[in-house]
Amino acid sequence: MIEVRKSESRGHARHGWLDSWHSFSFADYYDPARMGFGALRVINEDRIAPGAGFPTHGHQDMEIVTWMLAGTLEHKDSLGSGGLIRPGEVQRMSAGTGIRHSEFNASAQEEAHLLQIWLLPLEKSLTPGYEQKRIAAEEMQGRFRVIASPDGRDASVTLHQDASIYATRLSAGESAELSLAPQRRAYLQVARGAVELKGYPLQQGDAALLQHEEQVAIRALQDAEVLLFDLA
Repeated sequence: MIEVRKSESRGHARHGWLDSWHSFSFADYYDPARMGFGALRVINEDRIAPGAGFPTHGHQDMEIVTWMLAGTLEHKDSLGSGGLIRPGEVQRMSAGTGIRHSEFNASAQEEAHLLQIWLLPLEKSLTPGYEQKRIAAEEMQGRFRVIASPDGRDASVTLHQDASIYATRLSAGESAELSLAPQRRAYLQVARGAVELKGYPLQQGDAALLQHEEQVAIRALQDAEVLLFDLA
């Protein structure tokens, strides 16, 4: 079973310096039918103006993953972690018992474009943690490459949840597929470009929820970048 959610059906907030689209209920956007999907709780597509960002704020009991699409994000947190996040890099922050951090567009000229993802952890009150990895572009080309997983396999960041996140980049006409274990569900998010999934055309910002499917197979209608969530 496949349910398509179009980009324009997402919640939308514009704060001057921030243009944000919410796949699930978040902040002032509330839809009781869109509270999450499995452990997946938030996918926000954020565009942050040059030099602007989120001042220091706190989180608790959440796995927070950032995937950069364009520009550079500067991160600082109460663990002493800090640095720049660029396209092709994945960041995982486990909020656990509590963490404070800030995120700012590191450029004075270019917009920062990213997906911020929240997943509920398997356990509460975990020790806060931070991890950041670079994923080689060639490893994502034409295939689903794991970027976050419960066991940190294939140099992915480690999630404290029975969930894996995959990324692929496809040239027009190129395909990628991934088999799903029985009883798993999947959430597919088109980050850029356009793809086809079992006859459904999906554009940038569109998503597909898959249940009782044994395989996810997509073909690029134009150059594309896609994230896929394998969930319990």
